[in-house]
Amino acid sequence: MRKKDCFYLGKIAKKFSFKGEVLIYLDTDEPELYENLESVFVEFNGQLVPFFITHAFLHKNDFLRVRFEDCDSEEEADSLLGCELYLPLSMLPKLDGNKFYYHEIIGFDVFDINKKYIGKLSSINDSASQPLFIIDLHGIEILIPMIDAFIHLVDRNNKKLILDIPEGLVELYL
Repeated sequence: MRKKDCFYLGKIAKKFSFKGEVLIYLDTDEPELYENLESVFVEFNGQLVPFFITHAFLHKNDFLRVRFEDCDSEEEADSLLGCELYLPLSMLPKLDGNKFYYHEIIGFDVFDINKKYIGKLSSINDSASQPLFIIDLHGIEILIPMIDAFIHLVDRNNKKLILDIPEGLVELYL
């Protein structure tokens, strides 16, 4: 499995018991969707390795308490600490309406509510406290805050993102 065909699920945060159990911090708003996983991909040295789960259940809202096959001691659990976990993109729950996953809208054409072309969505910067749409207009980078009130329509069929942004915001970059 290649990393580009997967989504980030979370990270192994800490050991839970002396029997090799670990706590996984889940990067999701709906952790209960992942209680019945049979396996996950664990990243080791840039490679995704499948790990099979013998049992898993929620622990304090954002954590999943997991026991992996063949991980029976604290020492084995230690080797997993800090590792990132991934699942195939096909396992993402489908979203509709104006909800979206970042990866699915990259490459969409972006328009304002008045049908004026803003550019092509090249990426999303989510490393700051406010995520930003990064839009490319003929080599010019335009940054627009990802605010629910700005998102008018996500048109998956036509690969268009229609935004209702304040007047003059785009012109600041031109």
